[in-house]
Amino acid sequence: MKVANGVLLRAATGEDLQGVVKVGQRTWPATYAPIAGKDYVAMGLAKWWTADATVPAIRAGRVTVAEFDDEIIGMTSVGPLDGHLALWKLYVLPEYQSGGVGGMLLRAAIAKAKADGYDELRLSYLDGNDSARGFYEHYGFVEIGRESSGSGVPDSVWLKLNLEDGTHG
Repeated sequence: MKVANGVLLRAATGEDLQGVVKVGQRTWPATYAPIAGKDYVAMGLAKWWTADATVPAIRAGRVTVAEFDDEIIGMTSVGPLDGHLALWKLYVLPEYQSGGVGGMLLRAAIAKAKADGYDELRLSYLDGNDSARGFYEHYGFVEIGRESSGSGVPDSVWLKLNLEDGTHG
């Protein structure tokens, strides 16, 4: 579904809380169950996709939402990490994936990182998430390391994008 032209990107407000959480609840099972299993999905939803986990990021102005027809269809969350900006979350509802929304959200995160004076944007994805790997590589991200997730969960693959060279898509 190609919707990018009708999508509004904006900072999340408290009124967006349920929509933001819904994005996680809808995307995580489809994304991570095949890679890391249902227990990992349950753990992630309980840890990162609750009101308690989401409200502080919204209040801090670190969450951007993609809205289409008055529905939150995607979101990002950013925050500082070791002197760089980390993209902690970028998720788009399954029925809106491959329609340009993820690219809009990523470009907005890159612009925010630059505007805030960061020289790099970092992120991680689970090894085996080939669609995430291809998406981020398309925008010029390069692998900088791997981190064991333990308990049979695939490694986290860490990527960075240098924001000073201007070569990203």
